[in-house]
Amino acid sequence: MTPPTDVDLQQLARSVGDRLLARAETLATAESCTGGWIAKACTDVAGSSRWFEGGVVAYSNFLKVALLDVPEGLLAQHGAVSEPVVSAMAAGAMARTRSTVSVAVSGVAGPDGGTADKPVGTVWLAWAWRQQDGSLRTESRRELFPGARDEVRRWTVRCALERLLTA
Repeated sequence: MTPPTDVDLQQLARSVGDRLLARAETLATAESCTGGWIAKACTDVAGSSRWFEGGVVAYSNFLKVALLDVPEGLLAQHGAVSEPVVSAMAAGAMARTRSTVSVAVSGVAGPDGGTADKPVGTVWLAWAWRQQDGSLRTESRRELFPGARDEVRRWTVRCALERLLTA
């Protein structure tokens, strides 16, 4: 299986933007393992300022807490690559922006850092949508992507954006 190319990711981001615009929604990102690649894919699309609010690259646990309000206890109990942490990151991105939609990712891109429980390629993704009553609807999932570091990150960007098209 061939990982997505830059062109693939830009086309996907353009489709996400079209969908967000049609719904009068905006997107914010909270990224760890992708290092801002989701935001890059979005901002590669001309006119993305109409639907892309911005993003936070919180690579360290310190910044996950300081910028995204991830509770330190979640990090201590579950680790950065976990469902509770990415869900908190997605909620934090929503709290810090005017966005109606957010996506958050945290994973083990490799080549090292993997464990028996979280091998290289393990990525947790979370999405949040602001509801009419102001509450958040969140969804998360764990993926195990194949390949080297660059490939894991490309698959993560693709997965993060694809879900926004089917929500």
